[in-house]
Amino acid sequence: MSAPLPLRPFLLADTPRLQDLYAQAIEELTQDEYDEEQRFAWIERAADGQAFADRLGKNITILVEQDGEILGFASLAGNTEIDMLYVHPHAVSQGVGSALIDALERLAKARGAEALTVDASDTAHEFFSRRGYADVRRNTVPFGDVWLSNTTMTKPFAKPAAASSRSH
Repeated sequence: MSAPLPLRPFLLADTPRLQDLYAQAIEELTQDEYDEEQRFAWIERAADGQAFADRLGKNITILVEQDGEILGFASLAGNTEIDMLYVHPHAVSQGVGSALIDALERLAKARGAEALTVDASDTAHEFFSRRGYADVRRNTVPFGDVWLSNTTMTKPFAKPAAASSRSH
């Protein structure tokens, strides 16, 4: 088994590199599900570096950095919602997304969350399904003048057996 991927917290100085990774991931990985106009509108959501940094900073944001390259990042909002998960196109299927989500799930559980939700893009839907997230509803979300579809998904966490036996 290979060594675990190195995780670290988001730093303000990471913002430009995460903006680039975000744009590359959307542009290169979502072409089958979203058209050019939709991808452009989605990418524009991170164009304001300060607003993007604020969004990442107000959440628990972690990233995988290996040999000086950021391979992916994810953020947890309010301890119950995966706000973002983006993997560099060259790092897809290398365990980056799984390492990030495993870490967010552990954090959320440790902080008392009973479940996690995510508004998964059509591109990420299968990834989250494989990890035990179930569809709750389809959404159509305005991004400027265009609309993008995604699916709200949730994953309940099992209660520890020891905790339930104490309540008797």
